[in-house]
Amino acid sequence: MSEGLLFLIIFSAIFIARIVFATMFFHAVLPNSDRCPECDTPTLRVKSRGWNLLMPWFRTSWCYDCGWRGLLRHGHLTEPPAVLPKRERTRAPKS
Repeated sequence: MSEGLLFLIIFSAIFIARIVFATMFFHAVLPNSDRCPECDTPTLRVKSRGWNLLMPWFRTSWCYDCGWRGLLRHGHLTEPPAVLPKRERTRAPKS
């Protein structure tokens, strides 16, 4: 085997291994919930045809508080806050 071909095989293997390890690291760093990694508020799911087709194990998200856009892992969703209807909030307490 020529030295040039051997170099090309080793260089390609190192390059591919670097991409695989970087992907595994970033997958482990992503939060496993719907919380924004920057401001820790719940994010909204955004439909992205490209990302959702290429990587279905991630969910595309957008934070309405700080404007962050990115990918998160699928996980538990934050419960919505318990808000009373407007009619019950303005009613005076019975005595």
